[in-house]
Amino acid sequence: MKTNKKKIIILVSLVVLLVATGVLNYFLNLRAKPEEDDMTTPTFFMSYREDREATRAEEILYLDSIITSATSDEATIAAAQEKKLALIDIMEMELALEGLIKARGFEDCIVTISTENINVVVKCDDELTPQESAQILNIIVTETPYTAVNSILVPYY
Repeated sequence: MKTNKKKIIILVSLVVLLVATGVLNYFLNLRAKPEEDDMTTPTFFMSYREDREATRAEEILYLDSIITSATSDEATIAAAQEKKLALIDIMEMELALEGLIKARGFEDCIVTISTENINVVVKCDDELTPQESAQILNIIVTETPYTAVNSILVPYY
Protein backbone atom coordinates (compact mmCIF):
# COMPACT_ATOMS: atom_id res chain seq x y z
CA MET A 1 0.00 0.00 0.00
CA LYS A 2 2.82 2.40 0.85
CA THR A 3 4.57 1.80 -2.48
CA ASN A 4 1.38 2.78 -4.33
CA LYS A 5 1.21 6.03 -2.38
CA LYS A 6 4.87 6.70 -3.14
CA LYS A 7 4.30 6.00 -6.84
CA ILE A 8 1.30 8.30 -6.92
CA ILE A 9 3.24 11.07 -5.14
CA ILE A 10 6.15 10.68 -7.55
CA LEU A 11 3.83 10.67 -10.57
CA VAL A 12 1.96 13.75 -9.37
CA SER A 13 5.26 15.51 -8.68
CA LEU A 14 6.50 14.74 -12.18
CA VAL A 15 3.27 16.01 -13.73
CA VAL A 16 3.51 19.23 -11.70
CA LEU A 17 7.13 19.70 -12.80
CA LEU A 18 6.16 19.07 -16.42
CA VAL A 19 3.36 21.65 -16.27
CA ALA A 20 5.65 24.16 -14.54
CA THR A 21 8.29 23.63 -17.23
CA GLY A 22 5.72 24.16 -19.97
CA VAL A 23 4.43 27.37 -18.38
CA LEU A 24 7.96 28.68 -17.84
CA ASN A 25 8.89 27.85 -21.44
CA TYR A 26 5.78 29.64 -22.71
CA PHE A 27 6.52 32.84 -20.81
CA LEU A 28 10.21 32.82 -21.69
CA ASN A 29 9.32 32.40 -25.36
CA LEU A 30 6.92 35.34 -25.14
CA ARG A 31 9.69 37.48 -23.76
CA ALA A 32 12.14 36.37 -26.51
CA LYS A 33 9.63 36.85 -29.34
CA PRO A 34 10.60 40.43 -30.35
CA GLU A 35 14.21 39.38 -30.91
CA GLU A 36 13.20 36.43 -33.06
CA ASP A 37 11.13 38.64 -35.37
CA ASP A 38 14.32 40.40 -36.49
CA MET A 39 15.97 37.13 -37.45
CA THR A 40 15.89 35.66 -40.92
CA THR A 41 15.18 32.03 -41.68
CA PRO A 42 17.18 29.53 -39.66
CA THR A 43 20.66 28.95 -40.97
CA PHE A 44 22.46 25.66 -41.31
CA PHE A 45 24.43 26.48 -38.19
CA MET A 46 21.36 27.33 -36.09
CA SER A 47 19.53 24.19 -37.22
CA TYR A 48 22.54 21.99 -36.60
CA ARG A 49 23.05 23.39 -33.09
CA GLU A 50 19.38 22.84 -32.23
CA ASP A 51 19.51 19.25 -33.51
CA ARG A 52 22.76 18.59 -31.65
CA GLU A 53 21.38 20.02 -28.40
CA ALA A 54 18.20 17.95 -28.69
CA THR A 55 20.16 14.77 -29.40
CA ARG A 56 22.54 15.40 -26.53
CA ALA A 57 19.66 16.09 -24.15
CA GLU A 58 18.10 12.75 -25.13
CA GLU A 59 21.40 10.94 -24.64
CA ILE A 60 21.82 12.45 -21.18
CA LEU A 61 18.24 11.50 -20.28
CA TYR A 62 18.88 7.91 -21.36
CA LEU A 63 22.07 7.77 -19.33
CA ASP A 64 20.34 9.32 -16.31
CA SER A 65 17.57 6.73 -16.52
CA ILE A 66 20.16 3.94 -16.55
CA ILE A 67 21.97 5.52 -13.59
CA THR A 68 18.81 5.92 -11.51
CA SER A 69 17.18 2.63 -12.50
CA ALA A 70 16.68 0.16 -9.67
CA THR A 71 17.36 -2.70 -12.09
CA SER A 72 20.80 -1.45 -13.19
CA ASP A 73 23.78 -3.23 -11.70
CA GLU A 74 26.89 -1.41 -10.45
CA ALA A 75 28.91 -2.05 -13.61
CA THR A 76 26.16 -0.66 -15.83
CA ILE A 77 25.73 2.39 -13.63
CA ALA A 78 29.48 3.02 -13.62
CA ALA A 79 29.61 2.69 -17.43
CA ALA A 80 26.67 5.08 -17.84
CA GLN A 81 28.28 7.62 -15.50
CA GLU A 82 31.55 7.34 -17.41
CA LYS A 83 29.75 7.82 -20.74
CA LYS A 84 27.87 10.83 -19.36
CA LEU A 85 31.07 12.48 -18.13
CA ALA A 86 32.77 11.82 -21.48
CA LEU A 87 29.80 13.35 -23.31
CA ILE A 88 29.93 16.44 -21.09
CA ASP A 89 33.67 16.78 -21.73
CA ILE A 90 33.05 16.60 -25.49
CA MET A 91 30.27 19.19 -25.27
CA GLU A 92 32.55 21.58 -23.36
CA MET A 93 35.41 21.06 -25.80
CA GLU A 94 33.18 21.65 -28.83
CA LEU A 95 31.82 24.86 -27.34
CA ALA A 96 35.28 26.14 -26.44
CA LEU A 97 36.65 25.37 -29.91
CA GLU A 98 33.70 27.07 -31.62
CA GLY A 99 34.28 30.17 -29.52
CA LEU A 100 38.01 30.23 -30.24
CA ILE A 101 37.48 29.78 -33.97
CA LYS A 102 34.91 32.59 -34.06
CA ALA A 103 37.34 34.75 -32.09
CA ARG A 104 39.77 34.38 -35.02
CA GLY A 105 37.31 36.27 -37.20
CA PHE A 106 35.23 33.47 -38.70
CA GLU A 107 31.54 34.34 -38.84
CA ASP A 108 30.28 30.95 -37.64
CA CYS A 109 31.37 27.35 -37.23
CA ILE A 110 30.32 23.96 -35.94
CA VAL A 111 32.70 21.54 -34.23
CA THR A 112 31.93 17.86 -33.78
CA ILE A 113 34.18 15.47 -31.96
CA SER A 114 34.22 11.70 -32.36
CA THR A 115 36.60 9.12 -30.97
CA GLU A 116 38.86 9.29 -34.01
CA ASN A 117 38.28 12.67 -35.69
CA ILE A 118 37.39 16.26 -35.09
CA ASN A 119 35.25 17.94 -37.74
CA VAL A 120 35.00 21.69 -38.21
CA VAL A 121 32.46 23.27 -40.56
CA VAL A 122 33.37 26.92 -41.08
CA LYS A 123 31.20 29.58 -42.67
CA CYS A 124 33.23 31.42 -45.30
CA ASP A 125 32.73 33.21 -48.59
CA ASP A 126 35.10 31.00 -50.54
CA GLU A 127 37.54 28.14 -50.01
CA LEU A 128 39.60 28.29 -46.85
CA THR A 129 42.99 29.82 -47.46
CA PRO A 130 46.08 28.00 -46.20
CA GLN A 131 46.42 30.69 -43.50
CA GLU A 132 42.83 30.22 -42.32
CA SER A 133 43.25 26.45 -42.28
CA ALA A 134 46.47 26.82 -40.29
CA GLN A 135 44.73 29.08 -37.75
CA ILE A 136 41.95 26.54 -37.21
CA LEU A 137 44.35 23.58 -37.06
CA ASN A 138 46.53 25.46 -34.57
CA ILE A 139 43.51 25.90 -32.28
CA ILE A 140 42.63 22.20 -32.57
CA VAL A 141 46.16 20.96 -31.96
CA THR A 142 46.79 23.23 -28.97
CA GLU A 143 43.38 22.80 -27.31
CA THR A 144 42.71 19.08 -27.90
CA PRO A 145 44.58 15.79 -28.01
CA TYR A 146 43.84 15.56 -31.77
CA THR A 147 46.44 16.10 -34.46
CA ALA A 148 46.07 17.87 -37.79
CA VAL A 149 45.82 14.46 -39.47
CA ASN A 150 42.68 13.71 -37.44
CA SER A 151 41.10 17.09 -38.21
CA ILE A 152 38.64 17.60 -41.04
CA LEU A 153 37.94 21.20 -42.12
CA VAL A 154 34.86 21.82 -44.23
CA PRO A 155 34.10 25.26 -45.70
CA TYR A 156 30.42 26.19 -45.82
CA TYR A 157 29.46 28.83 -48.39
